[in-house]
Amino acid sequence: MREFPVVTKNLLAINALLFLATWVADTKGVDLNSILGLHLFLAEDFKPLQIVTYMFMHGGFTHLLFNMFTLFMFGRVLEQVWGAKRFLVFYMATGIGAGLVQEVLQYIYFQTSLSMYEGVSLAPGLVIPMAEYLNLWTTVGASGAIYGILMAFAMTFPNERMFVIPIPFPIKAKYFVLIFGAIELLSGLSPRMGDNVAHFAHLGGMVFGLLLILYWRKKGDINGPYY
Repeated sequence: MREFPVVTKNLLAINALLFLATWVADTKGVDLNSILGLHLFLAEDFKPLQIVTYMFMHGGFTHLLFNMFTLFMFGRVLEQVWGAKRFLVFYMATGIGAGLVQEVLQYIYFQTSLSMYEGVSLAPGLVIPMAEYLNLWTTVGASGAIYGILMAFAMTFPNERMFVIPIPFPIKAKYFVLIFGAIELLSGLSPRMGDNVAHFAHLGGMVFGLLLILYWRKKGDINGPYY
């Protein structure tokens, strides 16, 4: 039996351990998601290293489970095809790229909608200073890198048939990713606010993944697609 790929295995372990550490820290009154999550660069709580650490934090068990299941299913296949070093570079690049997209979009939203205000009303009679409000914008999760992995799998094995709930029939990987991307785009453009999902960060991970794979193929560093 082929040994489980080392990078995928360690990424699974690190994410799981940090989720456990977040729970333990919370019982002690320490919010690790706020410390290691990604804040807008204008916020007082922003630290440059958060562009890396945020992708190892998660907002809940369901969030962690979806991301790690997808990493387990597709990441290990890509690591076996590309090798450990290239897969790690891809994972980190798409995760960081997704974080940069989130930073840009949050900055645009701040400049166009909030910069003229000194405070924000969260409820009747409750107004907090803008500096404090910006610290509440915290992005966490490996989803940007995970969506990059989905893009990479679809580009590498475009005709691989997948069973996806609730679709009652197998669907090719290339169509699966197109559907996922369309859902994220429509969700991001929806006027409905407050779902706490960084849809455009997900798309950012896919775009960075697409560009990186095209670059590697042009250089002849990787092959594909495989049918």
